[in-house]
Amino acid sequence: MSYFFTSESVSEGHPDKVCDAISDGILDLYLSHDSRARTAIEVMATTNKIILSGETNSTWHPEGDELNRIVKQIIDRIGYHQPDFSPETVDIENYIHHQSPDIALGVDRMGAGDQGIMFGYAQTETGFETNYMPLPIYLAHKVLSDLSCNRHNGMISGIQPDSKSQITVEYDNTGTAVHIAKIVLSTQHDCELTSEIVHKIVLSQIRKSIPEKLLSDTTEILINPTGRFVIGGPAGDTGLTGRKIIVDTYGGAAPHGGGAFSGKDPTKVDRSAAYMMRYLAKNIVASGLADKCILQISYAIGVAEPLSLYIDTKNTAKVDEDKILKVLREMVDLTPSGIIKHLNLCRPIYLPTSSYGHFGRQPDENGRFSWEKLDLIKDLKNAFNLR
Repeated sequence: MSYFFTSESVSEGHPDKVCDAISDGILDLYLSHDSRARTAIEVMATTNKIILSGETNSTWHPEGDELNRIVKQIIDRIGYHQPDFSPETVDIENYIHHQSPDIALGVDRMGAGDQGIMFGYAQTETGFETNYMPLPIYLAHKVLSDLSCNRHNGMISGIQPDSKSQITVEYDNTGTAVHIAKIVLSTQHDCELTSEIVHKIVLSQIRKSIPEKLLSDTTEILINPTGRFVIGGPAGDTGLTGRKIIVDTYGGAAPHGGGAFSGKDPTKVDRSAAYMMRYLAKNIVASGLADKCILQISYAIGVAEPLSLYIDTKNTAKVDEDKILKVLREMVDLTPSGIIKHLNLCRPIYLPTSSYGHFGRQPDENGRFSWEKLDLIKDLKNAFNLR
């Protein structure tokens, strides 16, 4: 039986993503001075105002307007220079305070920074290279990322930072993607641009970003369906840190534990354990042990060892699932400190994660997206005597 699946993405100029970027920018600032810094930064953005809140515990303390400077740099980098939201005029209120000693007590013993459940996921997509991500979210991110890149490098003009995409993929009864049924893309633009010009710019980008074989005469493409999108970003809608958790992960194709990522240092297992679960699930699928893999892990605050580890390969496993879990336990230290060490997470690497997804990205030489490495394949294959 064929079916349709839809995922959405939002650009770095979306109000919630502005907040995620500021939260992760402040985290990176702390980690650049103190690799053991602990932060949980929450941001709200509205018309010409940024409100910083949350908690920190660090040997480094910002002086003067250091935090204000990083906030303004991020707003400028995103591209906001509008009458109602710009780095030149934005008002910044800072309510960040010291971390609760009750929380610090558990973390100091190298236990988890909080209780919770975290998921990781990976899958193959027949006929498409999606870096082991579901095709709908992969394409929803790609079209917006490409649009943003061309906005920043001057290849297009008149397009402003706030945009959203939504991709609906049709799958056949084998689970193979055969067609894109609908594409929705809304983007903020200069008031001088007509709907026709915006449509032409965006349609051109869609055709460059989306594989041609997925588009057909029956693909419905909706561009700025309301007809006009001039007021956008925090001037048009309030933003909050951590409000795009499905966009950040798998676009609804896999479960989510409920915890947000941005602004949290790696002792918060909401973030680090979700990264580790993605890392393990991706290596499992890439090694050929399964075509799909969901992993769940759970923790208690102040306790180092996970309470549970669960696997579901959706009946695609080529080997026994229980043995996969046993091998993972032997291969990787799943305590918070073990995860941090294995993925080398105590570095200022988080700002790039704040838009276009935390997963399905390319690891680089600076340590960003280390959880996307495929360095367990050989060991996993050896454990199961696979070639």
